[in-house]
Formats: sequence, C-alpha cells, structure tokens
Amino acid sequence: MRHFTSVAQLGDLNEAFKKAKHVKENPFADQKLGRNRTLLMIFFNSSLRTRLSTQKAAMNLGMNVMVLDVNQGAWKLETERGVVMDGDKPEHLLEAIPVMGCYCDMIGVRSFARFESREDDYNEKILNQFIEYSGKPVFSMEAATRHPLQTFADMITIEEYKKTEKPKIVMTWAPHPKALPQAVPNSFAEGINLTDYEFVITHPEGYELAPEFVGNARVEYDQDKALEGADFVYAKNWAAYSGENYGKVLSMDRSWTVDTRKMALTNNAYFMHCLPVRRNMIVTDDVIESPQSIVIPEAANRVVSAQTVIREILLGL
Repeated sequence: MRHFTSVAQLGDLNEAFKKAKHVKENPFADQKLGRNRTLLMIFFNSSLRTRLSTQKAAMNLGMNVMVLDVNQGAWKLETERGVVMDGDKPEHLLEAIPVMGCYCDMIGVRSFARFESREDDYNEKILNQFIEYSGKPVFSMEAATRHPLQTFADMITIEEYKKTEKPKIVMTWAPHPKALPQAVPNSFAEGINLTDYEFVITHPEGYELAPEFVGNARVEYDQDKALEGADFVYAKNWAAYSGENYGKVLSMDRSWTVDTRKMALTNNAYFMHCLPVRRNMIVTDDVIESPQSIVIPEAANRVVSAQTVIREILLGL
C-alpha cells in the first residue's frame, strides 16, 4: 500500500480484519518497522480522536511523529493556482508540500470539505495535491469526501460485536445545528457496501448522498421503518449534497433524534457514532449511556485502524 484514501484500498476484508486483530493483540510487535521513520500529521481542521489515535498508532510502530496545525502554528497557506498572493496567505501549498515531504517518510492529512464548491470538494483538491507533490506516501485523516480510518475502525467494531454473520446495519441521519460534511456517511456507506451485510440508509428527503457512495444500500425515508430489526444503528448528521443545496442545513427535525423509542424498534441494536456527538440532538443521553452504546470501543479501535494502515504503508517503503 502506497497511499490510503478509501476503505476500498484495504483489499480483501477478511485479510484486513486479520491484520487488525494482529495489531490489536500485539500493539508493539512491529516497532522495528517504524524505527528511524517519521510521520508528519497535517491538520487543516480540528481533531481529538484522529490526532491522538494516529499519533499513538505511529508511536506503537516505533515512529517519530511531527504534528502541524496549519491554522495555528504555521503560515496561512494559499491553495489555489493562479492567485495573486496579495492577501493574508504568504505561502503557497505548491511550495509547502514538497518542503514538508523533505522532512518525513509519510504524511497524514486532515482537510474537510469547504462547501464553497462541490466540484472542488469531491475532486479532493487538497489531499490530491499532497499525493502529487510530496513525493511521500499519504493517508487521509479525513478528507472532503471520505474518512477511511474512521470507517475501518467502525467495520472492525461491527466485526467484533456482530451476533450474526449478516447483521442489519442502519445508518440514520440525525439533526445538528451546523452544516457537516458528507465524509463520514459517504465513507461508512462505501465500507458497508463492501460487505454482504443488509444495509439501509435513512434520512429526510433532500439529504440523499452521492449515488456512488449509496451503492447497493436501500434508502428509506421512514426512519421507524428503517430501524425495524436493526442489529447496529449508526447515527450521523450530514448537510445536503444535491445541486444548489450543497452544504446547506435543510432540516433540524428533532423527531429524527435517536431515542429509546427508536432503539426499541431494533433487534436490541448496538448504537454507534464517530464522535464528537451533540447529545439530545443526534442521540439522547439514555441511549448513548446505555449498555448497547459502543461508541467508546469504536473510538478505541481508531488506534487499531490507523496502526494497521500505517503498518501496511511501512511494509511498502
């Protein structure tokens, strides 16, 4: 593996899960792989789990780690070609990226959708410039359209907790006061579509995801109907994708909040969320604090997913 931007690059899922199991059971077994290697983690956006879990994963592999917050500890970076740089951005990404590549062996990049242009976001302009100009392996720590490390952790968690070979997975939209990117739901849908699980996506009309991510999932606009018999409920907000509504909040309908009545429709389902979560918007206190909530084990598996991916990249160096 040279670059990692999508869960589809994991290859055979059974093999990927075996590798993740090895990492989880033997977190320090491969420290020689990362010795005298340096990971540079670049954040254009805030982070808690991604920063800590990825840094911990690299340290488990014996790597040195450098972290750069672009908006706090560095020059503001211009990202557009052809711009007259007479504003507040003194450095261009086209010079910054190859310089960063000189200082490390691998780069992790976190850069969200800006909601200024759907075309720019879905062409992954920032992430792809790092791949093109750094000269180093690059992995996504969440980009405009996908969050593959999160999705891999989600899939590992489902594999650990599932009680049947083909569980019913429901990804439900839930209300949120701000416009959020489609990266997590896109990526989760992409990952579950690689399995033979029953997969349902439920959301209000107007919140349809890009067809390439929806894939073979059944789309259900009636949340109660979608949740019936679910084994896992994955709650997440996202802003509208289609047309002129791209990046907009079309609804904050609180009836979509995941509560005990909604969970009672399921097959005693496990509740999942990528975190951070807006309590009593996305999910009620009693659901996220219930024994069926696996958001903490899910977050813990972020170390496992990151370490498995970084290990594969190191093996290719």
